[in-house]
Amino acid sequence: MRASGNGRPEQCAANLLKIIRGEIPFDRLKGIEAAIIDNPMQQASASLEADAEWVIKTYEPRVDINEINVKALLETGSAEPQHRIVADIIIKKEEV
Repeated sequence: MRASGNGRPEQCAANLLKIIRGEIPFDRLKGIEAAIIDNPMQQASASLEADAEWVIKTYEPRVDINEINVKALLETGSAEPQHRIVADIIIKKEEV
């Protein structure tokens, strides 16, 4: 199912990137590929940028992506610190 104007395009795109591919029962392609996170940061960065672009173009056609920046964050506060990959996306709204 594609977007139908049911929310702000920026928020809908951000929500798409929080989904792991395979977790939506009737749309197993929606979301980011989980295997990307296990790659080294240099490889994960390029893969995540490409995957994020595909997901947004496929499921949120109301936005154009100008730029995707990927970074790794170290989450602390637990017994073992863990890395989390975060994508900052600069989105240009399409003019209607």
